Amino acid sequence: MNPAEFENIARAEDEMWWFAGMRKILEAWIGRLPDSKFGRVLEGGCGTGYMSNWLAGRYGWKMFPVDLDFAGLSFGRTSGVPRMVQTDISRLPYADGAFDAVVSLDVLVHFSRGAEAAAIEEFYRVLKPGGKLILRVSALDALRSRHSIFAHERQRFTRPRIVEAVGSAGFEVLDSSYANSLLLPVAWFKFRVWEELTQQEAQSGVEVPNAVLNHLLSCPLAFESLWLRRGGRFALGQSILVLATKPY
Repeated sequence: MNPAEFENIARAEDEMWWFAGMRKILEAWIGRLPDSKFGRVLEGGCGTGYMSNWLAGRYGWKMFPVDLDFAGLSFGRTSGVPRMVQTDISRLPYADGAFDAVVSLDVLVHFSRGAEAAAIEEFYRVLKPGGKLILRVSALDALRSRHSIFAHERQRFTRPRIVEAVGSAGFEVLDSSYANSLLLPVAWFKFRVWEELTQQEAQSGVEVPNAVLNHLLSCPLAFESLWLRRGGRFALGQSILVLATKPY
């Protein structure tokens, strides 16, 4: 991750439509698990720690947030996020079977293609038998953008490829779906047409728009969360969600 992006994220993640909408989608996705009463939960790639705090507050989980980049961790430590550790998720400093669940959101895209296998294998190792993996990754190379370049994103996934990677590490995949789907045509036009025509430089794009636009952009994600909560799935989208379990 580009260290400069963490400051943008810290300013925007409480209110910006994308962050708020994806939290609703994540909540709907977690709701598919038959039991989400976890004790110890690792967040692999926690950034500022905001999501760890949110998950702890929403579900009562004891979160263990880790990230490689001190630039992100420094925001969490300033805001009092507990148990933050600076480490590489492909070499975790925890014992085998230490956690009931692992959450990793938009982190594997920062590994070069194929290198994400080491992180997924570590997630498997530190989970207890029966432990759950809650995973989100960015989708589709056609959606690579100037923001992708700015954030130092190295790859994007298709649903079959991330499902295969998770299964190859030993997990049993319980469910998977694309998400952030309804805005896909808008995103494709912006990234593949508008940014090319205007020859825009790599830039963040992580900022809270005006209140009206922020609300309008949040509506499609709110609808998606309702659809996912009712058992629906999406055939394409800008993100991919995966639920998996470590077999007994």
